[in-house]
Parts: sequence; structure tokens; C-alpha cells
Amino acid sequence: MKKLKELSLFFPAYNEEANLQNTIEKAIPVLKEVAEKYEVLIINDGSKDKTGEIADRLAKKYSFVKVIHHNPNRGYGAALKSGLYNSQYDWIVFTDSDGQFDFSEVVKLIEKSGEADIVAGFRINRQDPLIRKIFGKGWTFLANILLGINIRDVDCGFKLIKKEVVKKIPPLESERGGMISPELLGKARKAGFKIVEVGVHHYPRKEGKQTGANLRVIFKSFVDLGKLWWKLR
Repeated sequence: MKKLKELSLFFPAYNEEANLQNTIEKAIPVLKEVAEKYEVLIINDGSKDKTGEIADRLAKKYSFVKVIHHNPNRGYGAALKSGLYNSQYDWIVFTDSDGQFDFSEVVKLIEKSGEADIVAGFRINRQDPLIRKIFGKGWTFLANILLGINIRDVDCGFKLIKKEVVKKIPPLESERGGMISPELLGKARKAGFKIVEVGVHHYPRKEGKQTGANLRVIFKSFVDLGKLWWKLR
């Protein structure tokens, strides 16, 4: 198994009191196996439940766990930006805190790290409501057409990224969830960084509720995608 010298792992979290601790503590033994030096960042994005308290408790228990609190809630894109810009090590991986991914599959991403600057997961048998899957396919198709990303699952919440990419591409601007991945991948492609994909399993959410975008937010995301295309062309 390939082992990285350094790895930053971060979890965006919003109202995940039922999932956060289990997700973090299942990831820690894997992290020890795949990296010589590591850190864990929890991005508490203005949660209204006990997510922040649980995150702070984990930081007291583990010296390598750090917490960043947003107040108020800013959105998934803002949480990803906080994670990316506050990670200190040469490789950065992020995944969702709701337990829908098995972090042990990070080994599949790490195995591809010698081939690319970003290793993007794509969901195998995506376990989401039909409307989210339909929207996801359409969003990925449009992002590929406009930005030339050419990947299967633009919004998959499991990616491994070289810190160099974050440093060299223009600053990320998106605050909402729908735009952050197209912006990251589009700017990385534009800067000449290489992206490869690997399939990762996706599991049903056991606890809590998904936070889906309403029609107004979806429409604004399409407008923002057009603006990004214009900026990068």
C-alpha cells in the first residue's frame, strides 16, 4: 500500500451531531496507515445542533484534530474553502461527515496520486433521491461542456488534491455547494493541472437530513456557472 509523507484530511459539517464523531473516529486508524504525518480539520459551518460541541470535544481528545467554526452558516462552498486554505500538508483530502463514504477507500485515491494533481472520486451506485441524481448528471454534463473538466461526477465529495493546486490557481470564490467543485476543477484544468478519477462506493445516510438546494439556489448556480465559463474562457 502506498503511503504519503503528509496528508491533511478535512470534513465539512453542518448539523451532523448524529454522524460526526463516528465518522471521525472511523477515519483516524485509516489515516495512520496511509500517511506518516497527518492532521484532521473539522469545518463546523454554523451548525444549529451539537456538531460544534462534538468537534471541540474531539479536538481536546486528539492533538492532531483542529476545528474551524463558521458563524453563521455560510454554505458548503465556504466550508470547502476553509478546509483547503487552512490545510498545511502537501496533500489534502476531504470527504463528507455524514458517513456516506467509507474513508478507507482513500487508499484508491492515494494509489493514483503519482499520476495526477487531483484525484476525484465518482460515486458508484449513488445513494441519493432520484431528483438529486438526475440534477447531478445534468450539472456534471453542463460543467463538462462549459469548463472542459471531462469527469463523471463533478460534485462527488471525496477528492485528493495537491496543496500546490490550491496555492497556484486563482482564489476560489464560491460559497454555495453547487459551484465550488466546478470552480476548483475548472480553474485547475485551466492552470494545466492533471485530474484523474477513481470510483468510490456511496452509502445511504443513516442519520440526519440532507440539505438540498431549492429552485432559486439551483437557478442562481446555473447563472454562476455561466459567469465562471465567461471568466475562464
